[in-house]
Amino acid sequence: MASHIVGYPRMGPKRELKFALESFWDGKSSAEDLQKVSADLRSSIWKQMSGAGIKYIPSNTFSYYDQVLDTTALLGAVPSRYNWTGGEIGFDTYFSMARGNASVPAMEMTKWFDTNYHFIVPELGPDTKFTYASHKAVTEYKEAKALGVDTVPVLVGPVSYLLLSKPAKGVEKSFSPLSLLGKILPIYKEVVAELKAAGASWIQFDEPTLVKDLDSHQLQAFTQAYTELEATLSGLNVLIETYFADVPAEAYKTITSLKVVTGFGFDLVRGAKTLDLIKGGFPSGKYLFAGLVDGRNIWANDLAASLSTLQALQGIVGKDKLVVSTSSSLLHTAVDLVNETKLDDEIKSWMAFAAQKVVEVNALAKALAGQKDEVFFSANAAAQASRKSSPRVNNKAVQKAAAALKGSDHRRSTNVSARLDAQQKKLNLPILPTTTIGSFPQTADLRRVRREYKAKKISEDNYVSAIKEEISKVVKLQEELDIDVLVHGEPERNDMVEYFGEQLSGFAFTANGWVQSYGSRCVKPPVIYGDVSRPKAMTVFWSSMAQSMTARPMKGMLTGPVTILNWSFVRNDQPRSETCYQIALAIKDEVEDLEKAGITVIQIDEAALREGLPLRKSEEAFYLEWAVHSFRITNVGVQDTTQIHTHMCYSNFNDIIHSIIDMDADVITIENSRSDEKLLSVFREGVKYGAGIGPGVYDIHSPRIPSTEEIADRINKMLAVLETNILWVNPDCGLKTRKYAEVKPALTAMVEAAKLLRTELASAK
Repeated sequence: MASHIVGYPRMGPKRELKFALESFWDGKSSAEDLQKVSADLRSSIWKQMSGAGIKYIPSNTFSYYDQVLDTTALLGAVPSRYNWTGGEIGFDTYFSMARGNASVPAMEMTKWFDTNYHFIVPELGPDTKFTYASHKAVTEYKEAKALGVDTVPVLVGPVSYLLLSKPAKGVEKSFSPLSLLGKILPIYKEVVAELKAAGASWIQFDEPTLVKDLDSHQLQAFTQAYTELEATLSGLNVLIETYFADVPAEAYKTITSLKVVTGFGFDLVRGAKTLDLIKGGFPSGKYLFAGLVDGRNIWANDLAASLSTLQALQGIVGKDKLVVSTSSSLLHTAVDLVNETKLDDEIKSWMAFAAQKVVEVNALAKALAGQKDEVFFSANAAAQASRKSSPRVNNKAVQKAAAALKGSDHRRSTNVSARLDAQQKKLNLPILPTTTIGSFPQTADLRRVRREYKAKKISEDNYVSAIKEEISKVVKLQEELDIDVLVHGEPERNDMVEYFGEQLSGFAFTANGWVQSYGSRCVKPPVIYGDVSRPKAMTVFWSSMAQSMTARPMKGMLTGPVTILNWSFVRNDQPRSETCYQIALAIKDEVEDLEKAGITVIQIDEAALREGLPLRKSEEAFYLEWAVHSFRITNVGVQDTTQIHTHMCYSNFNDIIHSIIDMDADVITIENSRSDEKLLSVFREGVKYGAGIGPGVYDIHSPRIPSTEEIADRINKMLAVLETNILWVNPDCGLKTRKYAEVKPALTAMVEAAKLLRTELASAK
């Protein structure tokens, strides 16, 4: 009975690691305290998988921040600004790379493929020195072994590591990190040799870049790497693991030709076409790790359908060479359904979190070996049938309205420059107008008030009064800082997606369905189980209240349909585009109600637009077509004088800039500072952008406070490529995770920088 798990969530069922990390960062606990919590989590995960009967249990999938950063530490590839002097990399250097510190900024953070997980991007150059500087993989293998669990150590593969890297600051942009392959392989040989000496019999190399469109030179690197590692890997079983999409035919041919590789892991949930490649030919005597249990969603597996696929695969690869696996690491799903005591029983029966997926994997492996658990399988079949037929899932009126959108285009009737003129007459903003992205710090008091209201410990009147007081404080602060377009700070919101999902039909919510986004930051994605509609207004009350407190424009703050979709666990029984159109119609109703209530600036955040982009070029156009269309649907009905903003988070936007322009927003705010102002290069290359744009002037994901001069310098770089009359000044993202002690001086510097440049521009005329 061969079963395997690609990887497992690190945070713990009650976010134990999050709280341990934040306590350590705040100086409230020691490194030993953090290590103890981490060791306990690892131990419980390994024992849980072992107890469930999993044969191939991963180790080294735990991380204090990110697995790519762990690989940077392994290779000793620390950028010089962190003043690392060699030896084993400790917490100081490691967390400085991840989060920055008082004197130096953090490394760039970007999305891990098309997920909401962020990784720390390695910075490499021709002079980067590599040295074996973190023995974590070996230490954790030995740790599991001491507990009586023989694991499969997991490493980010050498080729994927380099393909996910970027040239370091000061290095020519044309530099290819892949040219460093020969320099990092000796370190991989060292760690492999140590793992072998420690008793490892299998080793897993995660090479997810294999699912992307790679050229022949990039594919050749896989052959070069694993051929060069062959002697060191001799005597070990080697698994190359891929996930998130189909493996293209050329990549499939390249890796299945590698002699040293014993087994291949494929995502057969999102990569169903890979099945055809396997049916067309699979190398004799090799293991197939069939990823049929979805690592990225919370729906229970259709065990009967999966078993049928596995039986067909058994006929191709042989009975002893087929291993049942997850489609990807379970890092991207919630931890344990057992902790959901308040979830509706029927909806709960349709779900499986990471702990339950481990059980599903083993149940399929046992069934394949002729030991089928009939009770487990029949309960699963009953849940599948109930989900298909439930009236809670289907709303004919919503389906009809969404279907009617497909054949037509939706755009505002006037072009953006005419709209901006009409809006300026109404808003009368200075040049380089200042604003923030939406949220202000969420204090412990604020979270307590929301918690007590939810638990019915305080009355609605007391709750409204507390939130009103917080909004008043935030409005007053922004007026004192002299910010031009204000926000209400979102004190009533737990999360930018969950808050809306709680007020829409077709959504369910978990109490502990947390998923790591980056570092200690976790999100609790809503579950979209049925057709979506908006029963009543969601934000109008708070936005109107905030606007009544000031004469300055107050932004109405909404989350866009694509982001709600991409940051939720989405139903898998209809195309994602159909669900997105349903959400777009619900947000459209809210936009129009905000406008009727006198809100003249409305921000519809599409932080996750880029994130949903398919990993293969051939599938991008269709996604962008329906995603951009969904955004336009939300605001097609507003007047020219209503200014529509949108915001986008960490990602590489340069390749989709034309789709961003096609969204036809009046103003877009966008992450810029942490990624070395990569965004500005697209405008240097001649892309004309006529709408308002606010490339972020400082990184809010770091506690570091920028100076006025630093921000002014950033704005000047923007003015070199953007027209003065379209440029906005704002932080990179919302301020929810920061403290007021950081926010006040940072925003003061931001406003001072904008005023300084206004004066300079005026005197230059």
